[in-house]
Amino acid sequence: MKPSLAKGTRDFTALEVARRRYIIHILQKNFELFGFQPLETPSFENLSTLTGKYGEEGDRLIFKILNSGDFLNKISEEELAEKNAKKLTPKISDKALRYDLTVPFARFVAMHHGQLNFPYKRYQIQPVWRADRPQKGRFREFYQCDADVVGSESIWQEIELVQLYLKSFSELNVPVVVHLNNRKILSGLAAYADISTQLIDFTVALDKLDKIGKEGVIQEMRAKGISDAAIQKLDFLFDTERDDLATLALLKEKFSDIEIGREGVDEVSFVLKQCLELGISAEQLKLDITLARGLDYYTGAIFEVKAKGVQIGSIGGGGRYDNLTEVFGVKNIPGIGISFGLDRIYLVMEELGLFPSHTEANVKYIFANYGEKEALYASQIIMQLRNKGISAELYPEAAKLKKQFAYAEKKGIRHIIFIGEKEMATASVAVKNLLTGEQTEMKVEEFIHHATSL
Repeated sequence: MKPSLAKGTRDFTALEVARRRYIIHILQKNFELFGFQPLETPSFENLSTLTGKYGEEGDRLIFKILNSGDFLNKISEEELAEKNAKKLTPKISDKALRYDLTVPFARFVAMHHGQLNFPYKRYQIQPVWRADRPQKGRFREFYQCDADVVGSESIWQEIELVQLYLKSFSELNVPVVVHLNNRKILSGLAAYADISTQLIDFTVALDKLDKIGKEGVIQEMRAKGISDAAIQKLDFLFDTERDDLATLALLKEKFSDIEIGREGVDEVSFVLKQCLELGISAEQLKLDITLARGLDYYTGAIFEVKAKGVQIGSIGGGGRYDNLTEVFGVKNIPGIGISFGLDRIYLVMEELGLFPSHTEANVKYIFANYGEKEALYASQIIMQLRNKGISAELYPEAAKLKKQFAYAEKKGIRHIIFIGEKEMATASVAVKNLLTGEQTEMKVEEFIHHATSL
């Protein structure tokens, strides 16, 4: 049987791993600069922990894990014949791979809230799984890099997270725009159009605007039973020519008697004003009232980050989720968090050629192997290099030099070191630069000093 990868998964080469670590290093450094502490949670959770937190579409994308042993043992013939997946699933599966990092984090907070120091700031960099249709920038197994704050209702947390986004992407040299909206504004819009009972259908459809366009969104709204009268009242949402101030003024007018809508406008106005005072421009932070992020647990600010010059969808997102821990029996713990999409960030940086050359994880020196005595002598020098933090290796066999050269070139090693009887007698080495072809001889002590000073 020919081996193959499961759809939506990937192998990573040494270069890809090095580049991913480069991104993670910058994100981790900035998380800690902003006061976040690391946390890790299990790769799978109880199915009941995950279901009902992501909306109907999200629940369908959760990877369920079949119970151990004969998982059909307690299923009757009638139940099998009925083929009702919703009824069968809880009986044959009680675990699932985590869909994101936010719900497991909320579960952790609910379990440990008595021991946590609030506001509690954590970051988490781990893989998640979604039974999605694989496409460019969308995988079934991928990493999320999250930063969350729980235990504070302050809108300054939103401003801090905008800064965290912009500082991190600036250090990665990725040009981005942070899109901002508020679920209270969306609730206000639903009330304004008299479709409050259809809020989820409305936001899920609106969230697809970038993918399916205005006509596609309208068609989906109609398919969900949203009236043409309501759609007509919401037509102003699709006007992209207004600036942020004009949009906020228009919303204030339409929300004159809708309190939740006015709250959303006030919160967004505060964030935009303070960010402007901090030197963040309208080119970096943009109000987007069509941004919905189709997850049920957001209650306030919502974010989405898009890279300039690349068609790949969002590379980051998040929002406020003040009620999330309530489903685990713990009330009054407000929260807000953002996520960086490692895999999509990688694709953006690769497409734009933004990875620095030092992210290539190459061995610096390889020592040619002439035989047992020479190999032992070379190994002693290699130990000294490694003790000084310099990568080096010995070619394992005393093979023909042509083969050793070919190995070094394919692995991207730039220098090959020769130590024969002559070099051993004079305590020296011959160093050949495989890029220029230049070869020099120097004493071992001089070589080690030279290697450590580069």
